[in-house]
Amino acid sequence: MKENQKPEVWLRGPIPHIPPLLQPVAHALKQAVEELAVFSDFFPADLLWEKPSGLASVGFHLQHLSGVLDRLFTYARSESLNENQLAYLKNEGSATLGDETYESLLFTFEKQVAASLKQLQSTPEATLTEVRYVGRAMVPSTQLGLLFHAAEHTQRHVGQLLVTARILLARQDQ
Repeated sequence: MKENQKPEVWLRGPIPHIPPLLQPVAHALKQAVEELAVFSDFFPADLLWEKPSGLASVGFHLQHLSGVLDRLFTYARSESLNENQLAYLKNEGSATLGDETYESLLFTFEKQVAASLKQLQSTPEATLTEVRYVGRAMVPSTQLGLLFHAAEHTQRHVGQLLVTARILLARQDQ
């Protein structure tokens, strides 16, 4: 490990006020914010919507990360999606949402992570195995299943975003 590089979030100990069983979810979300910050000062706006070899764009991943956290945490509260959430979902992957820089999309994601962490703080562990329903089809899951999926789905898209961004930046340097 480099001298001024911190260990990964999960190796830094418990996050205050997060129930013990939800620490892995909180660690994964905080880790995602830190990993995405690597490009925050210099990712070129003209590459944000590029799709190298048909891969999803960096802009899509950033929008999707915010939207999917919002949706999954809504279902975890046993609520249905509202009109704004449905409109956001419909427009993910395009610049039509108005957030057209890496920094603004990252800021939106950071706000969503903060809201998600706040929800985790108020989630009683005794409710984690309660059934929750997903989508209009009302597919059954559990509160823990939704929260865990939110964490792993976030990490999956962060990894894809980082690879896509590096491909785009390498092409630009050639």
